[in-house]
Amino acid sequence: MLANIKACAVIGLEGRIIEVEVDFSQGLPSMVIVGLPDAAVQESRERVQSAIKNAGLMYPRKRVTVNLAPASVRKEGPSYDLPIALGVLVAGEQIPPEALEDTLVIGELSLDGSLRHVRGVLPMAATARENGFQRIIVPTEDANEASLIPGLEVLPAASLNELYLHLTGMEQITPHPPNEVEPQELTIQTDFQEIKGQEHVKRALEVAAAGGHNVLMIGPPGSGKTLLARALPAILPRMTIDEALDVTRIYSVSDQLPPGVPLIQNRPFRAPHHTISHAGLVGGGNWPHPGEVSLAHRGVLFLDELPEFGTRVLEVLRQPIEDKTVTISRAQGSLTFPANFMLVAAMNPCPCGFYGDPVKPCTCAPSTVTRYQKRISGPLLDRIDIHIQVPRVEYDKLSDDRLGEPSQVIQSRVETARELQRRRFLKDELPFPNAITCNADMRPAELRQFCELDDTSRKLMRSAMSQLQLSARAYHRILKLSRTIADLAGSETIQPTHLAEALQYRPRMDVM
Repeated sequence: MLANIKACAVIGLEGRIIEVEVDFSQGLPSMVIVGLPDAAVQESRERVQSAIKNAGLMYPRKRVTVNLAPASVRKEGPSYDLPIALGVLVAGEQIPPEALEDTLVIGELSLDGSLRHVRGVLPMAATARENGFQRIIVPTEDANEASLIPGLEVLPAASLNELYLHLTGMEQITPHPPNEVEPQELTIQTDFQEIKGQEHVKRALEVAAAGGHNVLMIGPPGSGKTLLARALPAILPRMTIDEALDVTRIYSVSDQLPPGVPLIQNRPFRAPHHTISHAGLVGGGNWPHPGEVSLAHRGVLFLDELPEFGTRVLEVLRQPIEDKTVTISRAQGSLTFPANFMLVAAMNPCPCGFYGDPVKPCTCAPSTVTRYQKRISGPLLDRIDIHIQVPRVEYDKLSDDRLGEPSQVIQSRVETARELQRRRFLKDELPFPNAITCNADMRPAELRQFCELDDTSRKLMRSAMSQLQLSARAYHRILKLSRTIADLAGSETIQPTHLAEALQYRPRMDVM
């Protein structure tokens, strides 16, 4: 009897239905798996045989052929263990085939027949619903994650024996209830009110959060650059359910979902070390997996000690910053991962860290300072909207007991500005209304429509273009920044004061 069980492969962030065909034939007892399996899938032979025997079921003394179709799709990981085992039991007439109709099966088997956690359950469950499946069988540990997808019956199975009893009608497994998403309290690592001084830096970060702009902080060691960056997620707007599912799907595929957290509701904050490879940053591998830029999707990518990152590593950031996606090409094909993140970088002005400091003199030679700053290319700097100096904090401010403005108050202003932008970009006359979520994403058509300047502002911009030698990209980024500052002020139009503040965030010629 030929058995056909439905499983799922994850390619990039998308699921693909896989048919697990199992057939018996005469010959020496063995199992052959075909259909482009990797080493983990090939090892299923031993796990499936031991799991079936230790579950008290009968493993056939025949030649077993397993075909994973379509054969052109690469199969990786241990999630095919349970579909193969159920295929063997259906082909051996121990389980009726109709018990698995309209059912997608996922699970890794232990040798004793218990089921282990597998990664990528969320995109697999979404694929099951899109393809019309009525239910999905997953390990008990993954049921909470799978139940985030509405309209799908989720059967949590703890072991192969428990699932066998359910499919043969002897003991029923209670379906997992739908996961009702409840808003979580925002996790605040550092509150802005605890940061002493640096009011102008806090203002710059508020502008960045309101419009989704990239930031570079430059200052001596110990001035609070890292502390300010880690406080930034607390003032970002709360994620919508769609954004939360988008982020959770990436973490599910990467197997980085925190235990007991089926849905990520806090915006990601990723801070990779400067020794990271370019494949670790943008993604890669023989079969590409998401990198740090994708794990920071809808959140913050913080690069501390920016010049210490390798030149090749920094240059691969240019395309994700512009396109909000990263495409990785291999001989087998290309995969595209989302990478819509805020880049926040921090650096010292020189190797010793005190170039331009009014208190401690710099010990670096001028050529050393220039060489250090030139590690960051002009095209990358041009893609950063806000360049802000972070000076040392004076004793009077450090010893002051008064608290600053809380993150929650700043976040409310940021959310108000984001809501203005959301309503603006959802107008019917825009060709792709859902493609833009904040001012930093505006294209030339939106710039022309929403960033008009009056005569005074045009004269100011003309003077800035000639004095600062701005590129066309820098010109557009200043307009986007001005629009965000105007939104924070509740202004319908960009005023000269908004443009002047945006120009202050351009890099100073004597520092960078």
